[in-house]
Amino acid sequence: MPKLSDAEFPSGCKSLPEGFWSAVEVWVKKPHVVNKRLCGATETESRDVDSGDLRKLLDSNEEEEEELLQDVFQFLGSGVSPAHTHQKGKPWSSRVRTFIPKVNCYGAKQQKEVVLKDSDRQHVTFLPFEEDSAAGRVSLKKCNIYQLRLCSKDCEQWALELHVLTLDGWFSDGVAYPKLPWLSSDLLPKLVRWAAECKSSEFKSTLSLLPVEKYSLTYQQLKEKYKSMVKVWPEVTNPEKFVYEDVAIATYLLVLWAEERAVKSVTDSQSFVDLGCGNGLLVHILTNEGHPGRGIDVRRRRIWDMYGPQTELEEKAITPSESFLFPGTDWLIGNHSDELTPWIPVIAARSSYSCRFFVLPCCFFDFYGKYQRRQCRKSQYKEYIDFIAEVSQVCGFNTEEDCLRIPSTKRVCLVGKSRTYKQSDEAEIDQRRASYIQSRQISTGAAVQRSGVRNGRDCCHGSVECDDTSGSAWGDGFQPRNGAETVRNCLALPRDVVDGVVQKVAEALLGMSEGTSSGDWNKGGSLSVREVAALLQQETLQLLKKECGGLQTLLKNNHQVFKVEGGTVRIRDWRDGTESQRRPAVPGALKTRLCWFHAHHPQGCPLQEQNCTFAHGLDDLRPSTRPLKKLKIF
Repeated sequence: MPKLSDAEFPSGCKSLPEGFWSAVEVWVKKPHVVNKRLCGATETESRDVDSGDLRKLLDSNEEEEEELLQDVFQFLGSGVSPAHTHQKGKPWSSRVRTFIPKVNCYGAKQQKEVVLKDSDRQHVTFLPFEEDSAAGRVSLKKCNIYQLRLCSKDCEQWALELHVLTLDGWFSDGVAYPKLPWLSSDLLPKLVRWAAECKSSEFKSTLSLLPVEKYSLTYQQLKEKYKSMVKVWPEVTNPEKFVYEDVAIATYLLVLWAEERAVKSVTDSQSFVDLGCGNGLLVHILTNEGHPGRGIDVRRRRIWDMYGPQTELEEKAITPSESFLFPGTDWLIGNHSDELTPWIPVIAARSSYSCRFFVLPCCFFDFYGKYQRRQCRKSQYKEYIDFIAEVSQVCGFNTEEDCLRIPSTKRVCLVGKSRTYKQSDEAEIDQRRASYIQSRQISTGAAVQRSGVRNGRDCCHGSVECDDTSGSAWGDGFQPRNGAETVRNCLALPRDVVDGVVQKVAEALLGMSEGTSSGDWNKGGSLSVREVAALLQQETLQLLKKECGGLQTLLKNNHQVFKVEGGTVRIRDWRDGTESQRRPAVPGALKTRLCWFHAHHPQGCPLQEQNCTFAHGLDDLRPSTRPLKKLKIF
């Protein structure tokens, strides 16, 4: 049987053969991580089989199919030395996986594979077939049968081989059946890398709490329905990221809630409140899909006016207290809710015994300020997820963890759907909650501030100002964020601070020009961002820490001077062809910014005045007719 290709592992790889089976599991359970046209796959439980079981599994009775199965059995036993003959009666571990395409292009037919694992020989074979449930027919796709073999060349060298039953007639539709070269160019290298790394994830697989088929279908429907939001997005944020991320989160909740209704045998749609709802799109989608609810955020967004009156959004600062409970609400949502994140399980638990919650943590906050790390053996993200899970458990929830399919690095959510205690034990559990919150306040050193925490806002359940009576303000010390949006991308820093950093870093880079002949324009050396930070005073670094992205953002903002790639900083050379193509000089074009190189580089700008997109002196400036806030030198 022909070998299509092979790939060698790094010499002395210590993760094999266990890493091979770990990589195979990823490919079997999560084919969508490689094949982007799939949403995932479902699979049956594994069981040991022999040739007779395999015949029954593929429902083969016709003479032509029997001849095909003989070829398959020969393929399964090929490439094996006599020393590796099977000792057991049922040589293969078998399971069937069903592909779930992102867009259903197969109608009632299902594309499946029998996955045969041969642990003795370190082979795994994939037998694709099409099942037509309407016609009651199973068709084995002989031309697409392939096998992965882990081969040991010697005690230190391993290779992964890809074999196919036949090279003739390979069928490809670009979805469940990719092109044959794709197996070699895309799949095989990824399997080798996964096997060599053999890293176990800190988190669960994506969508582990949901039926993937329902999720895929619902997501495609919602994506089509709300994709027009991308074109009219009025916020400064990336529309594609935020729209499709909220569509995916809405899909998750809608399927989760549908499953909950089915289990409880109820038909009424669950109600919700989204705490810290931000742009409000998630509230808009859930409301449109039939779930009564509202969103609350400390700052109104421009896009809120586009949703219409049916989407209920409130501009209000939320302070954890008796005044911010939601006894008539089924679910509380915390989608990147920042400082409210640890409070959401508490608010849900105290709202009512039946109130549930969904939280998607992002920024790391404790009850009374920034979360402080305690365990260096875990990633900061994993440690924080564990902290929120601990809060949930202390509050009395059966807590489940899942991973969403969203365009974000912070994808792990926590769900509290039921309680660990009887309703009659509520008073005792609530005392435990209070003690836990108090212990966190003491450990973080948060100061209790009884005045000003409510910002004079109205409470949720009335139009009068909330009384700060004893026992009602169990969130005392909590500081809601300011309603005004703070610019933290280094653009609001004092001009002298920015200019000082730019000058200091540029001088350090230009001073590294060893080996440059006297006639060459000095483009300097390179430094890592860490090395650049070491050049700056502590006072400046503390100022930059308060900005999103810190020093690296400041350097990237000054893109005329610096090129920052892969954590390395260099002087930008505008003579480079790629740079001139990216921003070519156009005769007569407006030059509204001064050229930093003309003013500060010892040899001046490497480009002639007419070829530079920046002004060589004040006489070269051609101000726009639009008023400029401030002339900047970048």
